[in-house]
Amino acid sequence: MDQHISVMPEQALAALAPQAGGCYVDATFGRGGHSALILGSLNSEGRLYAIDQDPAAREAAGRFSEDARFHFLHGNFADLGKLLKAAGVDKVHGILMDLGVSSPQLDDAGRGFSFQNDGPLDMRMNTEAGESAAEYIARVSEAELTRILFEYGEEKFARRIARAIVERRVEQPFLRTADLASVVAAANPKWEKHKNPATRAFQAIRIAVNHELDALESGLRQAFDALLPGGRLVVISFHSLEDRIVKRFMRDQASVAQVPKWVPIIPPELMPEGRIIAKKVTADQSEVSANTRARSAVLRAVERLDKNNNSGRAL
Repeated sequence: MDQHISVMPEQALAALAPQAGGCYVDATFGRGGHSALILGSLNSEGRLYAIDQDPAAREAAGRFSEDARFHFLHGNFADLGKLLKAAGVDKVHGILMDLGVSSPQLDDAGRGFSFQNDGPLDMRMNTEAGESAAEYIARVSEAELTRILFEYGEEKFARRIARAIVERRVEQPFLRTADLASVVAAANPKWEKHKNPATRAFQAIRIAVNHELDALESGLRQAFDALLPGGRLVVISFHSLEDRIVKRFMRDQASVAQVPKWVPIIPPELMPEGRIIAKKVTADQSEVSANTRARSAVLRAVERLDKNNNSGRAL
């Protein structure tokens, strides 16, 4: 099995606070590190549903094939509600999301995520469906590519890099990661210290190819809706775009809906649906030293409240 070190395992488990006989979802199975931790906290009555769209993750799930508590669902967490419904699951006690690309995906040059190891320009999380990065770059307009590089990669030189890519593809299509990385590097006039000049562009294109931010928006809503009262949603993100979406979503669930100033009592239906359990938890230095991927990780958690037991609160 490909090696992958799960980020902030103790913090994630503490935020999830699994009940021994509860029902949980690992919405980003990867190679099963977090799933193993959750299963270790469950008794024979507990259940864990693991979701992942990567065919390689589906194969890795075989490590739990003899555990009757474990169920693997192949798909994108953007379809979490539908996947759980198809599995006969209505509500759960907790859901964990570990976003981004896993170490095995980055290390496998054949997946096309890495600008350091040459490989086919793919970048799909699900290699059995969708448009590859090579196909995307071949047809995207210069204006759209500029927007993607700027918004998804936070790339200051988005316009220059987009123009260089579009001009080069006229002569020869981009089929390899090293080819794209070299063109991006040449178009980048100011390299950041200790960072490959293609880092931001590769992130942006990967997000666009996999519709990652749209999937996150949809997945967060479906995950929260699937929680029982007292159930928790724990999310680990790895870049500011993801974390911003997670932070905003959890804040909204924990906020009181606006009511006119003359209303003395907040009706139960306008009370917060959740409460924040963890705000911007980061890995300690010892974990970062052992696993550099943990350096940019941020963990946040929200708990669903039981609004039916809330009779309203005075302003």
